[in-house]
Amino acid sequence: MRILFIHQNFPGQFKHLAPALVQRGHEVIAFTMQHGAPAQLNGVRLVAYQPARGSTPHIHPWLADFETKTIRGEAAFRAAADLKAQGYEPDVIVAHPGWGESLFLKDVWPKARLGIYCEFFYKSEGADLDFDPEFPPDSETAACQMRLKNINNLLHFEVADAGLAPTAWQAGTFPEPFRSRISVVHDGIDTQALRPNPGVSLSLNGQLTLTRSDEVVTFVNRNLEPYRGYHTFVRALPQLLRERPAARVLIVGAEGRGYGKQPPGGATWRQTFLDEVKPQMTTDELGRIFFLGSIPYEQFVPLLQLSSVHVYLTYPFVLSWSLLEAASVGCAIVASDTQPVREAIRHGETGRLVSFFDPSALASEIGALLGDPAARQRLGAQARAETIARFDLRTHCLPGQVAWVEGLVDHGNHAALQK
Repeated sequence: MRILFIHQNFPGQFKHLAPALVQRGHEVIAFTMQHGAPAQLNGVRLVAYQPARGSTPHIHPWLADFETKTIRGEAAFRAAADLKAQGYEPDVIVAHPGWGESLFLKDVWPKARLGIYCEFFYKSEGADLDFDPEFPPDSETAACQMRLKNINNLLHFEVADAGLAPTAWQAGTFPEPFRSRISVVHDGIDTQALRPNPGVSLSLNGQLTLTRSDEVVTFVNRNLEPYRGYHTFVRALPQLLRERPAARVLIVGAEGRGYGKQPPGGATWRQTFLDEVKPQMTTDELGRIFFLGSIPYEQFVPLLQLSSVHVYLTYPFVLSWSLLEAASVGCAIVASDTQPVREAIRHGETGRLVSFFDPSALASEIGALLGDPAARQRLGAQARAETIARFDLRTHCLPGQVAWVEGLVDHGNHAALQK
């Protein structure tokens, strides 16, 4: 088959899927907005495109999001039209629709089958928007803006033939009748690459070397922000570091804006909440907190392998890969009792779940595990076994993704294409 991938930062969620389809003999092309992208990546031909214009100054704020998606959709549309003029006709288009690029591709290739990656459908109730009372919506119009933010999703429902979601909860945020067309297959975890390493060590600032014999608490976000529970975690640190005088805390994450609102006064969320807890901590306790910023993946894996207890907190929102990566290396995990975390972690079996809003309970759970090596070993081993059984890339997730893509073309057409 001829398969076209659409992702503004390709490969994104298609890192393993696209090359796997190449290996199965399919012709695979991908659109990308990355500047300086190579002509080919793992057998996938890359086609770069750029928007022809920017957003309109002073546009109605409720429409700014959709205008941006329309601009990107137009750019992808024109790149597709150029490909069509060269004689290219895809059988299947696989798109992450989140930035709007795939909005108009069926207008170029109406016979192509379109499968979309269904990451999240925005809701004014029962998900992220109304979850944290400390950070309520900015205004009474937030629900209105959220409704308009779903225009992109709703327009994709009209043209998409099927959807793929990484968790059942994320799929469940989408409304019927499209929900019934969504298959649930996780992106997949490479459990062979992400495995325990008892001999791992990590040097900090060229002065301190940590090993598995040390008490190490890890916390990882793409951006340090309330959406991923940074405020709750930091508020747990005074109690934790007071009760565990040998513990060290390694925090990974950038300081920019991620999913939520900006902190007040031009500060960063990192500094805002650290300043809040500083008066409760001694110089020694503060010195056992290490902010590592954004780190490359080759350092991220040893960090998880070193961890005595890994902490993952999130609003009811998109599940981070880092949680299952930590489970794969056999971390003892303390996580928030929120969806979709409950799909990945079972309390008392593959980790421990605590209220997102209770820093004291979080500190107590972390501290209890730091003092109980046998419990850490048991939870970590069971977390790894569960990850292998349900989320392993090569034995479970990738075969399911490949079958989903190939199934987008009905059997008769597929058979004809293989001749």
